[in-house]
Amino acid sequence: MVALPPDMAVRYRLDPDAQARAAIDATFDDYASMMDMLDAIAASKNIGANLVALHGHAYEPIRKATRLPSRLVTLGLRDRAAYRASHIKRLPLDDRLVNVRNAATLSLGTALGRFTIRFDVVGYAKGWGHATPAQLVCCEDGSFEVRFGVTANATRGKEHVMLAEHAPAPDTILSRAGRLIAGIAYGAIEKAEDNNKVALVKQAIREIELAEKEARDSLSQARAEEYRLNARRAEIEREMSVLTEQIRTAIAEHRDDLASAGIARQMDLEAQFEVLSKAIDENAERIDATLTTLRAILSSLQDAQARLAELERSEAEQHPAQSSTRGRSTSSGFAKAARASRAIARATGVPAPVAPSPDIDELSKLHRDKEIASRLARLKSQT
Repeated sequence: MVALPPDMAVRYRLDPDAQARAAIDATFDDYASMMDMLDAIAASKNIGANLVALHGHAYEPIRKATRLPSRLVTLGLRDRAAYRASHIKRLPLDDRLVNVRNAATLSLGTALGRFTIRFDVVGYAKGWGHATPAQLVCCEDGSFEVRFGVTANATRGKEHVMLAEHAPAPDTILSRAGRLIAGIAYGAIEKAEDNNKVALVKQAIREIELAEKEARDSLSQARAEEYRLNARRAEIEREMSVLTEQIRTAIAEHRDDLASAGIARQMDLEAQFEVLSKAIDENAERIDATLTTLRAILSSLQDAQARLAELERSEAEQHPAQSSTRGRSTSSGFAKAARASRAIARATGVPAPVAPSPDIDELSKLHRDKEIASRLARLKSQT
């Protein structure tokens, strides 16, 4: 049996549906736009090969001008020279952008979101040095492949690097919030005995409030981590800027030894910066997920409070003497909670729950109709 060369790639030929194909095409288009932006920014700022300076000038403009995932932008900053030199149309991937879910499908992050796509393993191709663990390749016949870098006699271990885990997911704030929301939204209350409905809703409210507190605590931790990571990134950027000037001075004074030492330090800082950038991207995703969870929790809390008010009004009509005092205390409690939420929102930037309004349904419908029209126009433009 002939041994494989030491630098190979396993070819996963993709079989995307029309929507996934459009998303992959959009990703390649946005990635090419990003490379043009990087060339323009590097030239205008006279950055050269300084990755940290390029990141500082280009990252945010690229995120605003394209739809690329944050991780692909970070990988693309390092990929600029290799992308221009490549003879094939490809872009870099890592385990945050692609995961093999099972023997027939993988999950791929694109400019238009994440898609589950079927694939066939079609053999091997020449590798690329494994600067990134995988690549998304557009073949000459218009098909797409994900190529995972492997090494001879270690194929089995390498192929499992990016396999998705199938173990049961841990119980997170998001999963618990989902169960709480489902309990309010899908009529679990109606299944209770008549004399238990008020108590059931009150218990649901207590559980939702506990989930809200956990979500706020998680958001606070993520915000603190964001501050520390950004502070360290700013330190690296300042040191890189100073080093650049020092290296130029050493070259002007013909001190190649000092210039080499400065370049070595630059390379060390760039390696730190790469790890730091990945941590920042992951933390940003955590913040977005926590904010989404918190909004959902606050919405479910609003629904639960409205349900409780309806049940107590119903009981008040049947037993006015017993319910009048409880109704007043409940209304007062809701008002205090609303004031506290608004105060927290002002201090932290965390969204506060919106008070129920007859116009909310119409507003939601208007927003939904606009989103449908926008997506329809986008799909028409892609055909």
